[in-house]
Amino acid sequence: MAIKVLHAGLATTVQDAGRTGYYHLGIPLSGALDQYSFRAANLLLGNPEDAAVLEMTMLGPKLEFTQDALIALTGANLPAKLDGVAIPNYEVVAAKAGSVLSFDYLKDGVRGYLAVAGGIDVPVVLGSRSTYILGAMGGFCGRKLQVGDVLPVGALTGSSHLGRKLPDQLKSVFPKDVQVRMLPGLYFHWLTEASGKLFFEDTWRVGAEADRIAYRFKGGRPLEFAPRERPFGAGSDPSNIVDAGYPIGSIQVPGGLEPILLHRDAISGGGYAMIGTVISADMDLVAQLQPNFRAQFVAVDMAQALAARAKYKQRVSELRKALTS
Repeated sequence: MAIKVLHAGLATTVQDAGRTGYYHLGIPLSGALDQYSFRAANLLLGNPEDAAVLEMTMLGPKLEFTQDALIALTGANLPAKLDGVAIPNYEVVAAKAGSVLSFDYLKDGVRGYLAVAGGIDVPVVLGSRSTYILGAMGGFCGRKLQVGDVLPVGALTGSSHLGRKLPDQLKSVFPKDVQVRMLPGLYFHWLTEASGKLFFEDTWRVGAEADRIAYRFKGGRPLEFAPRERPFGAGSDPSNIVDAGYPIGSIQVPGGLEPILLHRDAISGGGYAMIGTVISADMDLVAQLQPNFRAQFVAVDMAQALAARAKYKQRVSELRKALTS
């Protein structure tokens, strides 16, 4: 079967769990920005947990199914309609051949996930079906969906899970004010002591420049870098360093003005000091922050970061247990 794109939405791409093993070559992980919601959509349908889905950003697409299909929607609250009739999120729904799926205006979160039984069957590139737009790689022709695209869907295997629902306690919520935990990084000491305190005291607002590559935060007080001799080869900006690798989730503050948090499509290195890295357990939360949502960064140590990661993995384990029993 296939899915015809009648309207592409704002930024709809094919994503899976991500492309591992190539970051040292400058090819980022990519994959679904909200990994929990992505996995929930697949598990509802009985798909492999890492099957390719559609990631929809803020404005959903309009899609036509050429054959009968089972679908599941998770993540952001993008109210969906099948042939004009509202359908729920977090529940397996049947779409008949010729049915059209459309979406109303976004209510909560940013990124919604549409999984189809059998998975989106685009070619595997370097071990993944994820779209990396900057590299024109993977997904459907290495880009966002466009009107007229026809997406292949894999063969339906296993039993039907029509009507299966995700328990309420396992659904994500997307508040407008969040705390984002961060491990202070290799260059945090480049800030003056006073600026280091201000960074965590201030409430930052998500800027319009927030996408799969990075999130820019505004509204906090400017940060001051302590005077120091410039490293050989570094630029003139006080936050410049000699090039270094950028972890996913790392935060840089060019000129000390606006923190930039790198996400799953970010470049793998450059010449800005990283003052810290958001812990992996909070990256799904970041992915669902709309422009003008507010965030306060909270410093944690390695033990706290590992404990948060263990708690996140436990939640995913509970998700698997609820949908595979």
